[in-house]
Amino acid sequence: MKKNNFYRIYTAVFIGICLVPAVMTPFMKGDASKEKRQLAEFPSVKTEEGKLNFEFFDEFESYFSEHFAFRQQLVTADGRLKSALAKTSADNDVIVGKDGWLYYGETINDFLRIDTLSETEINNIANNLRIIGDYCSVKNADFIFFAAPNKNTVYPENMPYNYVPSDNESNLERLTAKLSGTNFYFDMKSALLGLESPTALYHKTDTHWNNFGAYAAHTMLMNKLDKGSCGTGNGWYIEYDRLGDLAAMLYPAEEAKDMQLHNDYEFRYEYTSRFRGLDDISITTSNPDSEGNLLMYRDSYGEAILPYMAEMFETAEFSRAVPYNLKNISDGDSVIIELVERNLGNLLKSAPVMEAVPLGILDISAEMGDSTNAVIKTAESNGMTHIYGILPESFFEEESHRILVEAEGTLYEAFICFEDSLLDEYEYTPCGFSLYLPQGTNTDNIRITVLNENGRAVYADF
Repeated sequence: MKKNNFYRIYTAVFIGICLVPAVMTPFMKGDASKEKRQLAEFPSVKTEEGKLNFEFFDEFESYFSEHFAFRQQLVTADGRLKSALAKTSADNDVIVGKDGWLYYGETINDFLRIDTLSETEINNIANNLRIIGDYCSVKNADFIFFAAPNKNTVYPENMPYNYVPSDNESNLERLTAKLSGTNFYFDMKSALLGLESPTALYHKTDTHWNNFGAYAAHTMLMNKLDKGSCGTGNGWYIEYDRLGDLAAMLYPAEEAKDMQLHNDYEFRYEYTSRFRGLDDISITTSNPDSEGNLLMYRDSYGEAILPYMAEMFETAEFSRAVPYNLKNISDGDSVIIELVERNLGNLLKSAPVMEAVPLGILDISAEMGDSTNAVIKTAESNGMTHIYGILPESFFEEESHRILVEAEGTLYEAFICFEDSLLDEYEYTPCGFSLYLPQGTNTDNIRITVLNENGRAVYADF
């Protein structure tokens, strides 16, 4: 009898504990911002068309699983137990490394050198960056492209023992080899690895470089531009005030503060746009004590470097918008494109918004190709005529190509990219192209020619 009572009490307590999160859910709200993702919203009983939503219960299950009370505390406990006892991560987006180091899960293919871009895609990226460089030269503007290295590219020694890279070259290594002879490419990876730094350049529990690493990158970029760099006041000091984004994902109930480096330099620049935070899509600044104009396209790695760059230019624009809009750059401007290593493939997704530079006469022998399966689209966009589409695979040989477009007797070079947001009804192919011509260009009769690395040229009239 006593044994039965014990089981009843035990069962009641167990069920009561299980019900606590459900009962408390309406009265508690977690901080979803720490998890770097959009949590499920409460489902509607009816669809947008006013019909009964038959997916309601499935959607409610997803909603409840992401919003129940004490969820973040339980996720944190699970993360701490797995990282401490099993040296593994409770979140697929976070890799638990050695000595408390955390790495972003999306960098794993780059680190292992698997599922890399094809040689054709690497060549296409290099070709697209060359076209941007040529355009900036015509505009008499300085241009720099650099890839911010993944954290495990700079600090591989703290990755888990069981993550063993293959003998292949990474996307960044292969692209660096293609661009090594250009005047616009800055090899940030080699520069950071060659730096004798008194402290780590990246956060232990965050995806990004710290202020000191960003400042080091700033001085290198300014040196390449033959300009002075920002001061540091009385030097650097340490505070533990950085909420590591990876730690927040793995331990959302904790204020997992990481080491950050600061200096007491008094910045003089001012924001000239409505500033809400360093992750704003567009930020403009002004410093009348400096000279020159800067246009910098960047991602989250550009946040820490932004104050130093803003300080050294009279006017600066920092943009996260895609595609890159280079239409209005002018004489003397400095143009910088920063892209994190893991996202290099994004350079194949859209053409920068810029008017194509006219080329000379094409004096080659070309054969006519079968254009039956070609996709050619035109649109008036950004005050220009946008021509884009897909060419047949039969036009392409070898692994390196150039695509030339002739309209109204003038020859232009196209970017080799697949406009994924405009061609969403088609599957991705490395045979896409895109370029912007002067507004009002007659596109009724255009000739597109593919120049292959082996000398074969194929054209078609559209």
